[in-house]
Amino acid sequence: MLTVIHPAREWRLRRDQSVLDQGQVDIGKFHPGIGSLDLLRALRSSRQRQRPLALNLQWPAGLVTDDYLRALEQEIHLVGCHVGGRQPVDQFHLGGTTPAIADLQRLMAHLRSRLHFLEHDQGDYSLDLDPLHTDWATMGLLRDLGFNHINIGVPDASAEAAPSVAGYQDPAPIQSLIDAARTFGFRSVNVDLGYGHAWQTCDSFAAKLASLIALEPDRLQVFDYAQAPRRYQQQPPRALSSNADKYGMRRIAWQRLDAAGYHYIGLGQFVRPDDDLALAQERGRLSRNCQGFTRHGYCDHIGFGLGAISQLDTLYAQNTEDLARYRQQLDSDLLPTARGWRCEAGDQIRQHVMERLACDLELDIQALERRYGVIFPRYFSAIWPLLEHLHQDGLIDLSERFLCVLPAGRQRVEALCALFDRAGSAVPPCSNDETIDHESV
Repeated sequence: MLTVIHPAREWRLRRDQSVLDQGQVDIGKFHPGIGSLDLLRALRSSRQRQRPLALNLQWPAGLVTDDYLRALEQEIHLVGCHVGGRQPVDQFHLGGTTPAIADLQRLMAHLRSRLHFLEHDQGDYSLDLDPLHTDWATMGLLRDLGFNHINIGVPDASAEAAPSVAGYQDPAPIQSLIDAARTFGFRSVNVDLGYGHAWQTCDSFAAKLASLIALEPDRLQVFDYAQAPRRYQQQPPRALSSNADKYGMRRIAWQRLDAAGYHYIGLGQFVRPDDDLALAQERGRLSRNCQGFTRHGYCDHIGFGLGAISQLDTLYAQNTEDLARYRQQLDSDLLPTARGWRCEAGDQIRQHVMERLACDLELDIQALERRYGVIFPRYFSAIWPLLEHLHQDGLIDLSERFLCVLPAGRQRVEALCALFDRAGSAVPPCSNDETIDHESV
């Protein structure tokens, strides 16, 4: 049986500063009417309320290190002038490539001098690592700098380079980093595994996945290269596999990881049952922000670097992606905000629905109606028949009080969220709509 879920032409890829997740920011709505003054007002409001902070800093590849580092230090200085010294940094992520250790030490020293980083592993501080360019000595220095979570990307390969394919299957580099992380006391290790390149087959993907499961990382992020996190979008474009092969790889990932005891959080994220994210989901404290799934949804999110996105209440502000303009604005003591967006009431309702479904796998309909002053069936009348259809087919449980995702529908939470995402559009379902294959779930 097939159920219509959303029109393919309405699917908007959300590409933001997230490393693990597409997040919930539709940058297609961003416009140049949001500037540095808007962000300054939001930062001052955050200081008045003493909100905790979640920081994300991007270190792109191929830049002149010293010039970019000086610009980053100026941006950190300007932000530090407008936030409170007692606002704790509960979450920090360093994305992109890993800087040289000397540059990273200088950067972290400047961050700690301007912002309130927590001691004794009270915060969640993570960074991205390339297993081919990181050794044990570097891991020890990273731990000394306060990092306690790492994200490891599985090196890509191509069918034209047999040694690269062999290197793709070699578990030794990743095993070395995981062993180092456990030796130095990192709290968790995440491994990113992409699928969907033409050189991959279901057998090669299954073999790689089996080798990773044997290493027992705390988290595994499985993503489609056609909708890759931003850190992978800088790689040269390569041919993609067929939809049938991609579906097969996705199904293998779900079955093998479920059999290995991993808990599916959503959006391709699998975690061990005792992981912080799994525990947060069980307790109803899991959230999503620009960095993906997080235990720190109560924080104001501030991004540093080229193209970084900040999120404070209903304001989204994005830095310029042009290095010359980025440096020019900072040299003039201006934050490098280039565009942004204020989340309107209707968007807030849809985002609340999508976040709770993705994080809790259920939605308290009556609580939403009280909070926003709407009648749920009327507000989402355009998609209500589809929700009833999904209820009849056993993918969701729909009542006057709750909307719950049933076990048969857990693999399709993303499609369910996309259904609400397009609820603001007047476009009705049609023959081009994407479908859910119930028999394959």
